[in-house]
Amino acid sequence: MCTWDCRTQNTGEWVSSSSTLARAFCVNSGRVKDLVDAARTNKVCLMEVVAVAARNLERAQEFGKKHGIPASYDSYEELAQDPNIDVVYVGVIHPFHLKSCLLFMDAQKNVLCEKPLAMNAREVKEILDSARRNNVFLMEAVWSRFFPASVEIRRLLSQGELGEVKMVRAEFGQPLMHLPRSMDKEQGAGTMLDLGIYPLQFSIMAYGGEKPESVKAAGVCTETGVDETAVVTLKFSRGRMAVITCSSGLQLANDAVIVGINGNIRIPAHMWCPTSLVVNGKESTFPVPDPSLPLNFLNSTGMRYEAEAVRQCLLKGLKESPVMSHADSLLLAQVEDEVRRQVGVVYSQDSG
Repeated sequence: MCTWDCRTQNTGEWVSSSSTLARAFCVNSGRVKDLVDAARTNKVCLMEVVAVAARNLERAQEFGKKHGIPASYDSYEELAQDPNIDVVYVGVIHPFHLKSCLLFMDAQKNVLCEKPLAMNAREVKEILDSARRNNVFLMEAVWSRFFPASVEIRRLLSQGELGEVKMVRAEFGQPLMHLPRSMDKEQGAGTMLDLGIYPLQFSIMAYGGEKPESVKAAGVCTETGVDETAVVTLKFSRGRMAVITCSSGLQLANDAVIVGINGNIRIPAHMWCPTSLVVNGKESTFPVPDPSLPLNFLNSTGMRYEAEAVRQCLLKGLKESPVMSHADSLLLAQVEDEVRRQVGVVYSQDSG
């Protein structure tokens, strides 16, 4: 995990009193490095990474040295007790999200937790209950929702540019089965939780966070019992539909479309980290900042947008994000549980 100070400046667009926000990150994920780099592309908010922690001190020190981080911890528990840390980014693999979130929230730390928030809806409820009990900020890091292209989609929908939305289609597929973790159920492997959450959250966002009336899913599982490919049909009120496809075995087009009675919005590629939109045939681009270091994931400097959103929530004293709310996280988990039930994927956490 690592922490940084964030001091605000007067940008001419908004004014805030000077504040210090210390961020903490689990170093178990490649996203951590990308988020550190992404945050440093924000010239409005001067973010200084000040500490890093891992279960292995040598690993933490190596990460800190590489990224210019002065302090290192050899346990998450020690980091949780640091009084200078205000907000934590949990980037470990999702079977460990519950334990990590509870550790930091019980220490009165605000938390940004990587998606999926937990392994199932029961664990999500436990995390949400802890956030409320400890009166801390909590957000699931669905970074897609904070890209400027996603902001524009919500603006167009709120203004009724498409008329009533009747159909949403989204897909995300990449060949990942050669990676050992992709077959390991104990590490939370499965295309629904790893990739399917992106088209799922997109569809639910397009319908304003509404719970679908029905969920129909079919899929293919590996010999280890994890889902490799899944196709899900969601039916919402008034006959509105969504179809999502996800696969850890196939390279899909990875596009998305929202169709209303008066027009459509299309993300032509990389729907999980969009940099362009086609609205009724007219394309607009929303480029992300250039990285200062090589990235682990496509368009990862776009993680700055969710980091800035968390910062703004904390400055306003909010305990959840209006863009990615606690209700959104619980609904995602409930639909994911139902998809897994129909496809036949059961994790050890489901028996708890």
